[in-house]
Amino acid sequence: MIKVVRGNPTPEELAAALAVVQARAAVGATAAQDAPARSEWSNPARLAAGRRVPHPGPLAWRTTYWPA
Repeated sequence: MIKVVRGNPTPEELAAALAVVQARAAVGATAAQDAPARSEWSNPARLAAGRRVPHPGPLAWRTTYWPA
């Protein structure tokens, strides 16, 4: 839901603003679907100091052979 907080837009101005919001939402939705899955090897979080030792959990096998 969109709410006008200040001002008094004309119907044309409100329609233009809503068209821009709708177009941006549509582009964002298609970009999220088209984006390839990112490899865990390229994840910068794995280089953080706290992640040098594999932590137990369902995905621990992914970090088994990462360089220390």
